[in-house]
Amino acid sequence: MTARVCLVTGASRGIGKAVAERLAAAGHDVALTARSREGVEAAAADVKERNSGRAVLGVVADLTVPADVERMFTEVERALGPVEVLVANAGSGSAAPLVETTDEQWQHMIELNLTAPFRCVRRALPAMLDAGWGRIVVVASVVAKRGESLVSAYTASKHGVLGLVRAAAAEYAREGVTVNAICPGYVDTPMTAETVASISARSGRGLAEARQALARRQPIGRLVDPGEVAEAVHFCVVNGAVNGQGINVDGGAVQS
Repeated sequence: MTARVCLVTGASRGIGKAVAERLAAAGHDVALTARSREGVEAAAADVKERNSGRAVLGVVADLTVPADVERMFTEVERALGPVEVLVANAGSGSAAPLVETTDEQWQHMIELNLTAPFRCVRRALPAMLDAGWGRIVVVASVVAKRGESLVSAYTASKHGVLGLVRAAAAEYAREGVTVNAICPGYVDTPMTAETVASISARSGRGLAEARQALARRQPIGRLVDPGEVAEAVHFCVVNGAVNGQGINVDGGAVQS
């Protein structure tokens, strides 16, 4: 495949970093972004070391700040060229009973998990349309396809971003641009470790027991590896006939 300029958000650790490593290994130039300068620079250096010869760039950006989104794209364009592959991975989760979910918690989930990807997609599309080629992959969640208790705001935001993906895919299907979502289950990442800690604190169970409880919720009986999610992202990049899909990487928890 022709070497492309790739931008991966939320790439200092977990799924985002695994995606950046996979794309660099495939021969692409990769820009990683995250809010933490220390984190994103360390991740970029690690990706560069593992894939010498490819251009790797670390950019600090808070995607809930519109000006940061514009600056992020401008920095990537100046250093590497127009973004040809956008992987909108940055996101977060929080748990609370619906009746205890505050307006602030709700707004934060919508802003980070839905509005920020929308801004990135909107900013990336013009150059892709001009070139007649582009790939957009949003890392959503399996709860984009089902309701789940105690995470109403997170679930709503992920349902929304899957709707964004489907609408964009339909709108630009004839323009050489594909738009897809990856819908992971519980992945072995720092974010899941935070979920495990929260379950442990609420239930009184030990961390190992709480972690195993999450693993048992997936038919394969284990957490998904970040590299398995990265492979699904790469599949969407190389296959131009896959469009408007929400691809589950959840061990069979949701069959569709």
